[in-house]
Parts: sequence; structure tokens; C-alpha cells
Amino acid sequence: MRIIGLLTLLIPGIIGAIGIKLMRDSVFLIAQFPFAYLGDSAYVYVLQGVVGLALAMGGIGFVAGYVFYRDKKRGKVSERYQKK
Repeated sequence: MRIIGLLTLLIPGIIGAIGIKLMRDSVFLIAQFPFAYLGDSAYVYVLQGVVGLALAMGGIGFVAGYVFYRDKKRGKVSERYQKK
């Protein structure tokens, strides 16, 4: 059961890390695999940055939501987040 929980957190964590890498590479004007074939214009780097932002927010948000749900279930969150 613990391996399922580990994979549940590991996969979105890796997706978030890929998103951060895509954002970093778009700042330094390095086009990565799927975006490198679109040409060499500024729109490619903007698109890569937006996709990287979406991946990073999705991955980090999933991990944060998972941890918050677990802590809420165990009663380790503030009173305003507790079930009434």
C-alpha cells in the first residue's frame, strides 16, 4: 500500500520538475524536444514557458493537495479547515 502512495506522489512530482525545467529553458532560450520542431521564433519559447508553468503548477498543486488531504484526515490542520 505504501508503494502506491509513493507512486502517487512521485509521478506528479516528476511532472512538476519537468515543468520547472521547461520554464528555465525558455528563459535561457533553449527549445526542448516537442517545441524544438516548431521553429526558432519567440512564440516557441513563450509556448514552452506557458506549458512549463502549467505542468509545474499542476504537479506541485497535486502534491500539496495530497498532503493537505492526508493531514486533514488525521486532524493535523488548523481548526478552520477541520470538518464541522
